[in-house]
This record gives sequence, C-alpha cells and structure tokens, in this order.
Amino acid sequence: MSPTPVSFSSPVAPAGYTWEATDEEVSARYGVPLDQVARFDLNTSPAPPDLAVRLLAANAFDRPISEYPPSDYRRLSEAAAARYGVARDQVLVGAGADEILDLIAKAFLPSGGAAVIPTPSYAMYRVDTEQRGAEVRAVPRLGPADGFAMDGPAVRAAARGANVVWLCSPNNPTGLAEPAGAIESLLDGLLEDAAGGTEGPIEPPIVVLDEAYAEFAGSSKVGLMATYPRLIVIRTASKAYALAGLRVGFALAGPDVIARLAPYRPPGSVAIPSVHIVTEALLDDGILAENLERVARERDRLSQGLTGLGWIVRPSVTNFVLVDFGTDARAAAVAEALLAHGLVPRTFGAGHPLAHCLRITIRSAAENDRLLAAAATLDLEEIA
Repeated sequence: MSPTPVSFSSPVAPAGYTWEATDEEVSARYGVPLDQVARFDLNTSPAPPDLAVRLLAANAFDRPISEYPPSDYRRLSEAAAARYGVARDQVLVGAGADEILDLIAKAFLPSGGAAVIPTPSYAMYRVDTEQRGAEVRAVPRLGPADGFAMDGPAVRAAARGANVVWLCSPNNPTGLAEPAGAIESLLDGLLEDAAGGTEGPIEPPIVVLDEAYAEFAGSSKVGLMATYPRLIVIRTASKAYALAGLRVGFALAGPDVIARLAPYRPPGSVAIPSVHIVTEALLDDGILAENLERVARERDRLSQGLTGLGWIVRPSVTNFVLVDFGTDARAAAVAEALLAHGLVPRTFGAGHPLAHCLRITIRSAAENDRLLAAAATLDLEEIA
C-alpha cells in the first residue's frame, strides 16, 4: 500500500502499510485549527445516536466497567441474531469488522495460501492476506459503465485452489452493490468447481461477504449461508448505526464455521460500554431509520451540489460518493486544496486504479456546506 497525501502516519510494523493521518497531524501540516478538521475520508457519521449519548452520560451499563464483559457477549449476540435473521450460534462478535476480518485470515489463510480480491475494494483484505504470508490474487473489477461490478467469471477462475475469496457489497470505495444474481452465480460456480475436481470433490473456498454498508442498500445476502456453507457475512455497528468509535462488528456464518473462528477471538476485546450500547441500538428500529434517512438526504444534496460545480460524482447507495477527476494529478491537486480548508478526502496511492478519484464521506449538513463552498472556489479547468 502506497502512502497518500493524507496518510502520513504509519505504525512501526508491518513495514509498508500506512493508516489515516490523525486530526492533529492534518491540523499541524495544513495550519488549520483542530476544531475545523472534518473527516470526509473515514465513512463515519458526524454524530452518534442520542441513545448512545444518554447511556454514556448516565454510566448506565449492565455491569461495572471495572469488570470484563461476558466472554460470550450473550445479550449482544442475541440482539445481533434477531436483527440479522440468524441463530445465536451463527454469530461471532468482534472489536469492529476489522477484528473479524483478522480472525478470518488467522483461521482460514495459511502461510503460502491464496486469497482472491476483486479490485479495487477495501484495503484491509490485502493487508490481512499479506500479513498471513498468503498470495493476493487481485482480479480487476469492471469499469464505471458497469458500476465497478466484480468480473464474476474471472473471480471464479482465480478462486480455483484459493483459500479465501474477499467480497464487499456494496463495495468500498466504489459505492454500489453487486448486480442482482452476481454473488449467487459466483457461489454456484465455486460449488460446481469444488464438486468436479479431477481427484474427487474438494472443499470450496471460504467466501467472505463484507456487508458493512448493507443497511444503506436495503438488502442482505445472509440467506445464502443456507446454500453455501462456507459463506461468512460481515456486519458492523460502525456505519448505518453511527457507532464507529465503539468498535463492534459481527461474523455471521454456519455453526461449524463459527466454531473454526472462535478459538482465535480474544475473550474480551469489546468493552462493556460498547457491548451494552450496541445491544440497545440493535433493538431500536428508530436509530437505524433516522440515520439512513439523513444520509440519503445529504448524499443527494451533496451529489447534486458537486455535480453542479462540474465534479463527476459516481452513483452510490452508501454513506460516501466516489468523485472522478479524470487524472491522478487533478485528483491530488483537489485533495490538497480541500485539505487547506481542513476538509480531509480519501485519496488513493500512486498506481491505484482509482488514483484519479477521491472518495467523499457524507457528513453533517454544515460540514457538507463547507465542502461545497470550498469546491466552488476551485476551477477544475485550471487544475493540472
């Protein structure tokens, strides 16, 4: 992963990976007051639901924070099972979807193994694969005219002999779900290939379907677990529930797959306040509906405003949009101009297939207005 203009803070290890710049780093580099830094790069929501604020203020948790959470997260697992339409033994809780992805890599990706990634997609799939010493089989996605859909036949071909297939629908960073029937067709093909091996049936690959943005799309493929037993569906409280800071995610899979994952899960990585608040949020239909409505309204308004300024905004069903500037240089110049206003877009490193684009998170109305005002000062014709 190459460094990008707004990713200049990196961990000590593993070498070569870079994470997002902090607010403080952006403030120092661009001379912007800290309280004027707005994160259009992280796909989070600008404010948590009122329920979370009330529970935190009241210290109203079901056990004191001096204790560890229950190792089975029973109430949280039950709430997730009810919300996602699965049994409790089909749920594994993790510290955000990222921990779930890490657990999957540890359980199913041996050193020397291989994983398939329709590219571009979420960067952590490559990180987790490489950290396990496994081969990344990157399969280019189709172009914008096809909604950046995965190339199903090419993914199926690359999956032969692979351990894991990483899928994301709706896809980050392109913003659209896979076309109707595409995932079903891929899974059918993988089962057919596994059954038709020259030396008899083989075990099909684990397929990870990351549905972090499924609520925005209004649909889920969790029912496919019944026909593809090695499917793992990922869900999270970070996006549609606006609770990213609590770090709660879920793996949904058959009991046998959950049993393979469970030994790799730390016993208490999700904190007591996170467990309690996310449980209550999952049980409250109003929180989800309110945030989905706000995001859809602001996404339409921001998209229309940027389009009116000559920006090419790609269709999206998520809480972010992808903006195409035509060239890598123009995208980088626009990013620097926005950063000078304290507005942090998601950029893509040199050589990335979307280096000519920026990804913009849908923020509050006031923050979106700041972005529109900054964009109005830019003359794209004069930018490199």
